[in-house]
Amino acid sequence: MANGTRARRAEGDLTRKGAHTRQRIVAAAADLIGELGVAGTTLDDIQAEAGVSSSQIYHYFAGKEALVRAVVGYRAQAVVGEVHEPMLAAVEDIEGLRAWRDRIVSIQQDSGGQGGCLLGSLGSELAGLDHVARHNVAAGWHRWEAAIRACLQDMRDGGKLVPAADPGQLATAMLAALQGGLLLAQIERSARPLAAALDAMISLTESFAAPPQPPGETAG
Repeated sequence: MANGTRARRAEGDLTRKGAHTRQRIVAAAADLIGELGVAGTTLDDIQAEAGVSSSQIYHYFAGKEALVRAVVGYRAQAVVGEVHEPMLAAVEDIEGLRAWRDRIVSIQQDSGGQGGCLLGSLGSELAGLDHVARHNVAAGWHRWEAAIRACLQDMRDGGKLVPAADPGQLATAMLAALQGGLLLAQIERSARPLAAALDAMISLTESFAAPPQPPGETAG
C-alpha cells in the first residue's frame, strides 16, 4: 500500500505545494547527478541540496532508484522539450538547420566543452544498471529524434528537399552525430568535434535539397 501511495504521489496527485517540493527534490538530484554521477550521489546529498527532510524524500519517492527515474524525465524535458523541440519546430530550410547547429555549438563553446549531453550521460551510466531508467532515456532520445524527423519531413513536404530524402534515416544519423559530437567535445574540452559532426550531417541533408524552381512555379 505504501509503495502504491508513493507511486500515485509521484504521478501528480499532489497539492501545489507538494508538486513544488517534489520538483525541488528532482531538480536538486538532477544537478548533483550531473556533477557527481548517479553512483556518486546519495540521498543524503540530495536531501541537503534540496533543503528537505529524509521523510519528505520518501513521501514522494520509494527510494533512490525511483528518484533517478524522475531525474531522467526531468532532463528529457529540459533538453528536448524546452530547447530542441521549439528550435526544430521553427526550422524551415537548410539555413534554419544551420542556425540550430550554431546555437548548439555556441552553448558548448560557452561551457568550454564541459557537461556534454546530460541526458546522454545518464543513459551511459544507467544502461547496464536499471532497465526502466534505460528505457526512459531511450524514450527521451526517441522524442528528440522525432523532433528532428518532423523538421526534415516538413522540409521535404514543403519542397525544400527532394522526395528521395528519407527524414527518418537522416534524423537518426543527425542525432547520432550530435550525441557523438557532444561526447567528443566533452572529452576534448572543445566544440570543434561537435561542429564538424553537425556540419557533415547538414551537408549530407543539403545534398538532398530540391533544385531551384523557375520563377512562377510552386513546390508540389
